[in-house]
Amino acid sequence: MDRQPVIDGHVDLEILSRYYYANDLDAFDLRKETREDEGYPSENRSNFTTPTWRVRDTLEQIDTARLLIDKYNDQFELTLTARDWRKAMRRGKFGGMLGVEGGHQLGSSLSTIRTYFDLGVRYITLTHTCHSALADSCGYVERPSAHDLVAGTPLAPRWNGLSSFGRTAVREMNRLGMMVDLSHTSPKTASDALSHSLAPVIFSHSNARGVHSHSRNIPDSILRRIGSIDSRRKGTFNLSEDGEKGQGWGADTGEVDKPVPSGDVLIMLNFSPTFVSEWSDGSGPRANVSLMADHAEYIGRLAGREHVGIGSDFDGIEDVPEGLEDVSKYPNLIAELLRRGWSDAEVMGLTSGNLLRIVEKVEAVARQHGHDKPSYEVFSGRTDLVKHDKPPI
Repeated sequence: MDRQPVIDGHVDLEILSRYYYANDLDAFDLRKETREDEGYPSENRSNFTTPTWRVRDTLEQIDTARLLIDKYNDQFELTLTARDWRKAMRRGKFGGMLGVEGGHQLGSSLSTIRTYFDLGVRYITLTHTCHSALADSCGYVERPSAHDLVAGTPLAPRWNGLSSFGRTAVREMNRLGMMVDLSHTSPKTASDALSHSLAPVIFSHSNARGVHSHSRNIPDSILRRIGSIDSRRKGTFNLSEDGEKGQGWGADTGEVDKPVPSGDVLIMLNFSPTFVSEWSDGSGPRANVSLMADHAEYIGRLAGREHVGIGSDFDGIEDVPEGLEDVSKYPNLIAELLRRGWSDAEVMGLTSGNLLRIVEKVEAVARQHGHDKPSYEVFSGRTDLVKHDKPPI
């Protein structure tokens, strides 16, 4: 890990800053223990869904994140590029890249995407636990026990995947050099984005449905499709022998054979016990390092180890696996994967190398499309921004 420090692709520190301290940075000291040990505020799960305030709230959190990085600039750096991250590593600092979790925080506006990018945001999750103007969400419905069937997409689809506006938004993000995040999206949304995006996409905090059959996890059909990017792996999956353990979607749609134009994808492991092994009724094995490694192994087997990273969701989850209680315990997962036969190169990819590769490819696509015109499309559901033939009275 000294040679390749960890980049955790999904940490929700700003939610705790907002909830416990109202974004008063003088009210807490990150060098000391903060109130994160009290747990994520479950009543805040909706995450900025009030329509009138969602863009304002997001701008406040972007501002708070940047002020936080500036306050602790002896330890933190705002990282806008892969090069920035590598520089931060060499200086022994923590690099921080900003993300917006949920397309509902855009106000159904492409202008907001461009504004967020200018403020330092480098990835947007297309949905959170609700559908957005961009795409369908997988929702958030806890499977009560291991005896219940997985609900493939708990929310009734609104768009049946990406909306027309969502397709435009994905291409606009490609043009800017902003990563498209597919965690929280429905499998159909993920499939559409894999087909439509010119740049590599990420799942910033997701696990394998074949290990733990929760609707928030990724079905086998998507994993196999990612695995088929490598021609050496293509065609090696035998559904009749291997089974569709990640049941719930895509087993008979020919999903595996669809191309992935970007040629790369990254899936970052989520440490939330709910998505590792546990159920809301208390059943299921207690999440631990070994079970977390099972997800890494499963994704690695179907998609390829070069497509696995870490997106713990620390500060945004109510509990943690045994042996992965905080960032100091990352080595426990690394040691377990090495014990299972992962090479040094594969582990270095998981800790940060794979994500840096993705970021560099996203940046390369943006350079290729740097002279493309921005899109001025207006979401069809808006009535406040329309063209008029007559002057205002």
